[in-house]
Amino acid sequence: MINVLKQASEGLLYMSESEYPFEVFLWDDSKQKDITPECVLQKVGLPVDTLVEVVELDSFFEVAIAEQDWHNSEEKITVKKYQHLVQVLKKYLFDLQVMRFGKINIDVYIVGKTSDEYLAGLSTKVVET
Repeated sequence: MINVLKQASEGLLYMSESEYPFEVFLWDDSKQKDITPECVLQKVGLPVDTLVEVVELDSFFEVAIAEQDWHNSEEKITVKKYQHLVQVLKKYLFDLQVMRFGKINIDVYIVGKTSDEYLAGLSTKVVET
């Protein structure tokens, strides 16, 4: 499953005011009943008072997966890759949540449960000023 996520996200950069790659993670040290911001904060070592925003997966990728008439062929290929990535996430991870931590330099974690109840997903950074 980790290799599938790596392949699906390979070469993709999440666009904001900066472009960052996706990193795949698997937290196999404990099984979780619920995916909470507090759980993710603890896993990644951020302070518990870090600003958090939870967004829907489709909302997070809304711009990246929308094909536009004005896209050139390279951009259309990138859109297809993002559409495939979202399909892979939905196929292999359950209870998916996208959590954005911070304000300007935002750490993003796309977290879901594997079939054996471990937490896995993708992380990236977003810059919004």
